[in-house]
Amino acid sequence: MVGYLLRRLGVSVIVVIGISLLVFLLLHLISASPGRAVLGFQASPEAVAAFNHEHGYDRALPMQYLSYVNSLLHGDLGYSYKLNQSVGALLKANAGRSAVLTAIALILAVVVAIPLGIVQAMKRNTAVDNVATATAFTLYSIPTFFLALVLIAVLSLKLNWLPSQASQSSSVLGVLGDPKSMVLPVVTLTAVSVAAFSRYMRSAALDNLAQDYIKVARAKGLSERQVITRHLVRNSSLPIITLVGLSLPALLAGNLIVETVFNFPGLGLLFFNSLQKEDYPVLLAYSLIVGVLTVIGNLVADLALAVADPRIRLG
Repeated sequence: MVGYLLRRLGVSVIVVIGISLLVFLLLHLISASPGRAVLGFQASPEAVAAFNHEHGYDRALPMQYLSYVNSLLHGDLGYSYKLNQSVGALLKANAGRSAVLTAIALILAVVVAIPLGIVQAMKRNTAVDNVATATAFTLYSIPTFFLALVLIAVLSLKLNWLPSQASQSSSVLGVLGDPKSMVLPVVTLTAVSVAAFSRYMRSAALDNLAQDYIKVARAKGLSERQVITRHLVRNSSLPIITLVGLSLPALLAGNLIVETVFNFPGLGLLFFNSLQKEDYPVLLAYSLIVGVLTVIGNLVADLALAVADPRIRLG
């Protein structure tokens, strides 16, 4: 297990270094001068030259990259001159709300998708399975923004059951204290994930139902409920563990759309507003964080999979 852990950590570190290098190069690819990209095209040549010299952008690229890495290691993600605030402070102020939205959607998706996939596998080719499969494919194929707009049009504007705007609280506790305003954003994010997770869960459950250990368990006289809870669920859930890790970047991308549509003050809305303002330090820092979180999600999924299935770490 220790050797497997070290190998995965080594690969993850290499990938993170590659992500940091790519993000660093993006600033130079945006414009011939990083100072021009950060300060904007209205800045004078003197101001751009002074900015480049102050931040070392007139040095050789390898030295600039080492300086960039050193800043990252000290928690310095740059400075937003458009908002007159450090990027780290901006991300910190919005990260909690996005984390709450993502966590709730992910937990609900797993809680719904696992039993749904099991039921579909147990009732293969019945009306229940066909309806659930058709619904999953429909939700999976619908763009997130379109689903959000349909929910707003039906549940908010027509039926007036729920507010069309998400909670505007500046604190996580404030968001949690206003659950009604979070229903539509959470449902939008959850629906797409459930559609993807349940399909994989159904497929894995069907494969496991044909395995000999299920037949042996039934031959021992175990009830169908015991066969499902003790054997089928655990082995069929292994693909979901991987999907949870891989779904992090997808959920963050969904956050961008959902937070924009529902005007939810999180990282996604911050990215969207920064994109409109061409606030490159914020955009690059967000891209770096998404990349790192993707690596962390994959690493955690690999380790959880190794714990659940010893064959993986031994192989």
